[in-house]
Parts: sequence; structure tokens; C-alpha cells
Amino acid sequence: MSDHQDTLAWAYLSAVAEPPSTSVVRLIEAVGVREAARAVSTRRVPDGHHDVLRATAARSGYDGARGDLETAARMDGRLITPEDEEWPGWALHALTLSTTASRGGPPMALWVRGRGRLDTIVDRAAAIVGSRASSQYGEHVTSRLASGLAAAGRGVVSGGAYGIDGSAHRATLASDGATVAVLACGFDIDYPSGHERLFAEIVRTGVVVSEYAPGTSAARHRFLTRNRLVAALSKAVVVVEAGRRSGSLSTAAWAVKAGVPVGAVPGPVTSATSLGCHRMIRDGQAQLVMDADDVERLISPDGTDTGAVTRRPDERVLDDVQARVRDAIPGRGSATIAEIAFAAGIEVSRTRPALAMLETYGLVASDGSGWRLPAR
Repeated sequence: MSDHQDTLAWAYLSAVAEPPSTSVVRLIEAVGVREAARAVSTRRVPDGHHDVLRATAARSGYDGARGDLETAARMDGRLITPEDEEWPGWALHALTLSTTASRGGPPMALWVRGRGRLDTIVDRAAAIVGSRASSQYGEHVTSRLASGLAAAGRGVVSGGAYGIDGSAHRATLASDGATVAVLACGFDIDYPSGHERLFAEIVRTGVVVSEYAPGTSAARHRFLTRNRLVAALSKAVVVVEAGRRSGSLSTAAWAVKAGVPVGAVPGPVTSATSLGCHRMIRDGQAQLVMDADDVERLISPDGTDTGAVTRRPDERVLDDVQARVRDAIPGRGSATIAEIAFAAGIEVSRTRPALAMLETYGLVASDGSGWRLPAR
């Protein structure tokens, strides 16, 4: 089958189970995406994967993959998967540790719309989230934070909602920065509708992203599920305003699970909109943040970006997959993930995290178009 058949299989599976579907992800890892799609559609799954049947029972008979891909192409969008160069595998890897948590686990695939490149933006991005019912003070602080981060070359991730989210996106765009809006619905749906123009501006330089197939409507449980992606796609999460039951507190909780530092902006002690921020600061769940410099210190406490190489281990600490992946990289020039996976004889889904670990060890480097051995 062609690569297009793979894409059709990914599109089918992305819509057939409500995200995140750990059972479907495990089936794909076990038998491959095309066989997984065939197993789900025929209701004949391998032993040990019968939980997939429950997760896909309601939608397995509907295949809207072609229509979804056509919608994506029409809107300057695309479906990216763990097999694609644009997949932010290292950022999403932390979610593999939360598969047992409610709404936890990594996304199966992501629908992305926009001219920006998701992995490049989130490699140096911070999230700014907060109340939909934001105050003038909250929006002012948000604008200062976002513009400061953009001036430092960082992307800004948020949820595309009214209030703090919208202020973060707008300030980033006004500062010629790149921003990512993570939606709780299909990326072809402008939700909230009042942000139709904002989303159109975001896709010119950044991206709108969702793990929900086109046409999927927004729902409360999808916002809570979406929050883990906002956290994982960021180097730090800053909560500007949050009431007692604000959804942004959920994003902060996911950041803690993913090992992402959390900051919170203080407000007037009498403000109900800042109650959640004050409690996180008081209880040691978040560091107090006043400006973009504080966010930089959250990300790099010692002045070194968390993405920078800090150590080079003895080669004996590499596992078999990491060693084979490193040995598959050419001595001169660079190679794509697909080329490295082919040379190593290892699946792309296993090659990608191996490269991410090798990069942290300082044993490989990315040049934007591929992977190479570091200069000696």
C-alpha cells in the first residue's frame, strides 16, 4: 500500500475513538496503523487488545477519513502522526507517563492547520492560560508576558478561548511572534465563534491544532482533555487568572504530571478571579511570576535552556535501540527520521524517542531538516 493508505488509516483511527485512546495507540504500536485500522473496522482484533473494541464500538462503522483529509487540505491543514518530521515527539513523550490518569496519555495523531511548523514552535514555547472572565488587569499582564516572550524568540501556547487565552494569542501576534491555539473541537470549527478572525490570523504564522477530527464539536470533557496538550507542548505553564474552579488549574495540574514548571501571576487578594493563582503560590504548586523574565527563569533556572545538552554519558548507558539509531546516522551530512529508521531496521515510532534521548546526551543534533552527528 502507498503512504496515502497509511494516512487514510491514521485519519480513520483518529476519529473512531474518543481521544485520548490508549488502547488504540497500543494496537497501532503492536501491528502497525494499516492493520490496526483493518482490525477495528472488521471488529477482529489480536488477543490482548479487546479493550479496543469497547473504545471504538460507537464509531467503528463510520469512515470519514477521505472527507476529513479533504477538509484539512482545503483549509491549509494536515494530519501529523508519530511517523512525521513535524511530530513534537519529545514534548509529548511526557504524556506516556500519564496513561493511567483520567484523560491521560499521548495523542494518537494531531490535526494541524497553519503555515507554522508545530515542532519548531513548541520547542521554545511557553503556555499562558487563565480565566475566560478575565479582568482588565489580567489582560494587561497577559499582554506584557506574551509580548516579552515573543521578543525573546519564544512561541506562546494557549487554548484559543475568550479572556486570557485570546489576550495571549493577540499580544504574541502583535509582537510578530508565533502562537499555537490548542482546540477542544475540530480545527475547522471556530470555537468560540467570536474568535474566527483571531484563528485566521494565527494560521498565517503559527498553527491551530487539535487531536479531534474535523467536524467534531466542542464539549466540556474535551476541554479538560485538551488541557494536557497545552501543558505538554510547553516549556512552562503560566496561569494569569484562575478562579476556584477554573479550567486553567487543570492545565497546571497536567503540567505537574508532565514535569513542566508552573508559574502563577498574583492579583488583588480580594479578587475571586485570582483565587486559584494565590492558592497555587501559597501551597508551593506554582512560582510567583511577574514578567517574561520570571518565565525565562522558570524554564531555565540556571540560565541554560532545558532543551540544551548538559551531559554526555558513557556509551555503555545506551540501550540497544539508541545505539542502533546512533550508528545509523551518516558520518557526513544528515538524514531524516525515516532514513535513519530504515538504516537501523527500527520502526519510526521507536526511532523518534531514541533520537530525542540521544540529543539530550549530546550524541546527535538536529539541523532542522534532519539529524546528524555533532561536530567534533
